[in-house]
Amino acid sequence: MEINETAVLDRRGFIQINGDEAKEFLQNIITNDMEKISENRALFSSIFTPQGKYLYEFFILKLSNGYLLECEKEIASELIKIFNFYKLRSKVDLIDISKQYTAIFISLEKFKEISKTKSSKGLATTYNKDLMYIDPRNENLGAKIISKTQNVLSIISSLNLKKVDSNKYYNKSFDLGIPQINLNKLKDKIFGIENNLDELGGIDFKKGCYIGQENTSRIKLRNKLRKRILPIKKISGEIFENDVIKYKDIEIGKIMIDTPYPFGLIKVVDPDLSEFIELELICGDSKVKILKPEWI
Repeated sequence: MEINETAVLDRRGFIQINGDEAKEFLQNIITNDMEKISENRALFSSIFTPQGKYLYEFFILKLSNGYLLECEKEIASELIKIFNFYKLRSKVDLIDISKQYTAIFISLEKFKEISKTKSSKGLATTYNKDLMYIDPRNENLGAKIISKTQNVLSIISSLNLKKVDSNKYYNKSFDLGIPQINLNKLKDKIFGIENNLDELGGIDFKKGCYIGQENTSRIKLRNKLRKRILPIKKISGEIFENDVIKYKDIEIGKIMIDTPYPFGLIKVVDPDLSEFIELELICGDSKVKILKPEWI
C-alpha cells in the first residue's frame, strides 16, 4: 500500500483489561511474555487449550491503568468468556469496548513520519493520545492507530490520508501468508504452533507455564512439527472447507479456511514441503497451489 493510504479495519474488536492482578493473570494463561509489554512495545500472543490446541490470537497494548487487547471483533465476547473461566478470584475486570474503538491501518512509512522514530516490530507510541503501533508479526503489515470511533474521520483528514478498501490490507496479509479472517475455523482443530505462531513471535518458549505449554514445548523442542497453516492459491474450480489436497495420490493437507482467503493445514515433512510447493495439486474437484511465505 502507498505511504498515505489508510484502511478502516471494522473487523477488529477491543477488550479493556483492568485490575490489580491483570498482568499476573494474563502471564499465567497466554503464550507470550507479559514482561515484554511497555508503553513502547506491543505484544502478539494467543491462548491455547490445555492440550495446546489453537483457540484465539490477539495483540496486547499497555494502558496507563491496565491493558488493551485487540482481536477479531467476532470473538471478543468468546474471549472474555474464556478469560472469566480462568479468572476465578483474580482481581481482573474485562470490558468489551469494540463499539467505542476502531483500528485504522497506516503504512510503515507513515508511522515513521508521524513518530519520527526508526521502525521495529511491535514498536508502540501515541498520536494525539491515541495508541499507535507497528504490527509485531511482520513489518510489512504496517501499523495501526487505535482511536475512538467518532475520531476516525478527523484523524484521516489531519494526516492527509487516502481511505482505501480494507480488502487491500487483507490482500497484503494473504500475500504475506498471514491469516486474519475466519480464524474461528481453526479453533480447537489444530495445534497452536501449527498456525505459525512460533515464527510470528506469538509464543515465548523461555517464559514460565501457560495453558497448553507442555505439548507446545514438546512439539518445538523435539522437532515434532509436521504440519503448518499455509496460504492456498486457487488455479481452477471451487475449493471448500475440509477439501483434501493430494500430491501423487498422497494426502498432504486439507483446506481449513476456504473464504475469503484460503489457507490449508499442510504437511511440511514426509513428504517434504519442497517437493510439491508451487506445483499444481488436486484439491477436491479443483486445482490449487500451496504458497510458502518467505518468513518460514
